Amino acid sequence: FVEPYASKGAHTALKGYNLIRINRLYRERLILLGQEIDSNVSNQLIGLFVYLSSESDTKDLYLLINSPSGWVISGIAIYDSMQFVRPDIQTICMGLAASMRVMIHQHATNFYEAQTSELILEEEELLKLLEILTRVYVQRIGKPLWAVSEDMERDTFMSATEAQAHGIVDFVAVG
Repeated sequence: FVEPYASKGAHTALKGYNLIRINRLYRERLILLGQEIDSNVSNQLIGLFVYLSSESDTKDLYLLINSPSGWVISGIAIYDSMQFVRPDIQTICMGLAASMRVMIHQHATNFYEAQTSELILEEEELLKLLEILTRVYVQRIGKPLWAVSEDMERDTFMSATEAQAHGIVDFVAVG
């Protein structure tokens, strides 16, 4: 975890951003998620949630999202930490907020050497992850399990108002 505040005189650029500007956003409790979610990104976000909530556990945090998707386990870690910290975390989509995905990369030589029992265990773990995600959706959007399972069988792209009608987002900003 990298401390979110740089020294006052810092002028070092971080991925094209000036650290002073980033620190200003953190002081305002605004956190940006503008890339695909992986373990590094999730660890940084979790660190920021914990750090900023330790500064004040009563002021809301605002997570601004423009992300093409990411890894399921990293996304679950972010979700769990959002439930853990005391301040409410308001999520705001600023562009794209696509779902997380799982990809298992297995070299061909490993595939042929793998035992059937190993493949069954991997499938069981993937099914457990799918069940966790489905139950989170059921809890958050209030639809029955069968309806959420059916929705998750294929990619569905929605406008902001369609996502609100579906129960995925609470509010749609109109500008």
